[in-house]
Amino acid sequence: MSLRLFVEELRSRGLVESITRVLGRDLEPTRYMLDADKRGATLLFRVEGWSSEIVSGVVNTREKLYRALHARGDEEAYMKLLNALEKPSKPGYTGFPEYLKRVGDDVTRLPFIKFYRGDGGRYLTSSIYIACIEGVCNASIHRTMLVGRRELVARIVPRHLYYIHRRYAERGLETPVAIVVGVHPAVMLAAASSPPFGVFEIEVAASMLPDLKVALTPRYGIPVPIPAAVIIEGRITRQRVREGPFTDLTNTYDRVREEPLIKVDAVYVSDELLHVVLPGGNEHMYLQGFPREALIWRAVRSVVPRVHKVRLTRGGGRWLHAVVSIDKLSDGDPKVVGMAAFAAHPSLKAVVVVDSDVDPDDPVDVEWAVATRFQASRDLVVIARARCSSLDPSSEDGICDKVLIDATAPLKDRDRFRKVIEGI
Repeated sequence: MSLRLFVEELRSRGLVESITRVLGRDLEPTRYMLDADKRGATLLFRVEGWSSEIVSGVVNTREKLYRALHARGDEEAYMKLLNALEKPSKPGYTGFPEYLKRVGDDVTRLPFIKFYRGDGGRYLTSSIYIACIEGVCNASIHRTMLVGRRELVARIVPRHLYYIHRRYAERGLETPVAIVVGVHPAVMLAAASSPPFGVFEIEVAASMLPDLKVALTPRYGIPVPIPAAVIIEGRITRQRVREGPFTDLTNTYDRVREEPLIKVDAVYVSDELLHVVLPGGNEHMYLQGFPREALIWRAVRSVVPRVHKVRLTRGGGRWLHAVVSIDKLSDGDPKVVGMAAFAAHPSLKAVVVVDSDVDPDDPVDVEWAVATRFQASRDLVVIARARCSSLDPSSEDGICDKVLIDATAPLKDRDRFRKVIEGI
């Protein structure tokens, strides 16, 4: 299934809105995307200098994300993704499609957008980078900043693409790369999932999308998912240039860094929908956070008999804070649950564990549990100076303090902690 077909399915359910006039590339699209995101709407719009439609908010609600995975709820969605990570499938290969037309090597014609006033430049925000070395391929999502007509820069965090690039650099070589924009959201989710090195994320996507096709790029022979709106072939060089600032999950600016310059060799475009992810919006958070939510669910499920919900919270960017609801058999279970969550997602800064009568989707309900069932001297665990996320602006060199809050009622005398009025 293509991105366009998925969006048409959303449109048939009244979940898509369109902007009729052509928007500028600086700031103006953000106002419309923010408004649509608040209402959980998928937005179609156009920008000056780009003839095709652009879509944002494809999976900016949990329900849309489940629809992309053909799942009916949390557990089915988690299992589909986890099973795909454990048992990736070889996709069907086909020739590089004729509808992806080469339009030279000038990337300035592509719809790079400046989202916020303090941004370091114009960005593509849904770009999947695919690179291979010695027969091992990796796909991962990286923000892409426009530098020049044939030059880009991406934030490459120290994970698998970074490792591949370093291996090439050690040999004095540039890293061949394909940058793909405008694919089905299940492919995006797979590219955001960070499986162990050697597991190709496109094969993870193929396990969730049995009809997914892959083609080899004309210049470097890199396997890319199709259909797609844009495919760029280029080289990650050893030269470094300034990247950022950029608005991240925490609704704060990520700092400026020196990142590898990317030289563009060829640009291919089609009439597929081009996907733009609103930085700091719900879609950004769900794409990045949902795979971690699945890992937390699996880890917690191994230490207690029943896990009702796992939620990476909106206020924590769906990355730094989690709430987990369980049925406990021992008053020591919540602390074990919290430790399992930290191990499954090391970027977590805080975990709140609640009983099954508390809804993790309701922050008032969670606060009620903390107010009525939590005592700091007994139920608070602080882990000082642990590794955490660089996205936390209060961290120091990737080190922060973590906190675990047991907001469950004690097993003894539980009636004393029972809710009288539900929904408050």
